[in-house]
Amino acid sequence: MKTPRPLPEPLALAPFTCQEATDAGVSLRRLRHQALHSPSRGIRVPDYRPALGPAESFAPEAIRPFTRVTEFSAASHATAFTFWKFPGFLPGQRDPRVHISRPDTMAISRRTGVIGHVGQFFDDEIVSVDGLLVTSRVRTWLDISRKMSVEELTVVADHLLRIPRPEFETRDEPHATLGHLADMLDRHKGTPGIRKARLALDLARVGADSAPETRLRLALEFGGLPEPQLNVRTELRSGVVRQPDIGYPEHQVAVEYEGEGHSGAEQIVRDIAREEDYGRGGWLLVRISKRHMQKDARSAVAKVRAALLSRGWLPK
Repeated sequence: MKTPRPLPEPLALAPFTCQEATDAGVSLRRLRHQALHSPSRGIRVPDYRPALGPAESFAPEAIRPFTRVTEFSAASHATAFTFWKFPGFLPGQRDPRVHISRPDTMAISRRTGVIGHVGQFFDDEIVSVDGLLVTSRVRTWLDISRKMSVEELTVVADHLLRIPRPEFETRDEPHATLGHLADMLDRHKGTPGIRKARLALDLARVGADSAPETRLRLALEFGGLPEPQLNVRTELRSGVVRQPDIGYPEHQVAVEYEGEGHSGAEQIVRDIAREEDYGRGGWLLVRISKRHMQKDARSAVAKVRAALLSRGWLPK
């Protein structure tokens, strides 16, 4: 078989539309070569690999041709959920098809490899990232509300509201504020799933550093425990400051969620020092692991409840 002429860059490095190839001077005969895979009409993928993994399937360069080949469209719903790396799991997320949204004044996109949607969009609800048009994080949160539980929507909301730590991240502002989320719901009254989104907004709080922390907070509150402070810097004694994941300063009880990263030798030393700091400051530290979160986090709730009761808390 005759070796095909090399594609010009950047077409040789990522999926592209046939129109982009034509504009770059690629012949129609070259576009029909069997070395190019066609996941949908008008799209070609160089060096096709049948075992394309989920991470590669939802990379910006893999999604972009689907939004380019269909006018006035943007990646949305489960595709946007994966693209923005939202915490949790969205039903249908593993479906390899790309979710595409268009204004409700246009026809729904119907093509191989695509799940089409239509809706009303404001200008700031579609953003461009590395040439990919995708629904904004806040709009995506609204779009997924129909498929997720109130608890999982709250986890995503807390993720958007999380205050970043500049020493570890490249940003110093949260992805959204409570006002942004509320405004999105006010714009789209009557949207399927909006009632769950409103309940999630009422439960959302600024301060959680991770999805497990949000799930733990919700379990404690649903279990009848008082609402805690979240990641608030607390002076335990002169010159000693700690920032408990969940804190009850009135009763001097701190709750820390410990993920898999707490099993290393260096981390164990730091955890011991942390516990000593709380003890010397008169605080009681409650350590929660993944094991305590099983069976609706009943063990976690019981452990924190016992700590609060020992410090004089009285259930209402």
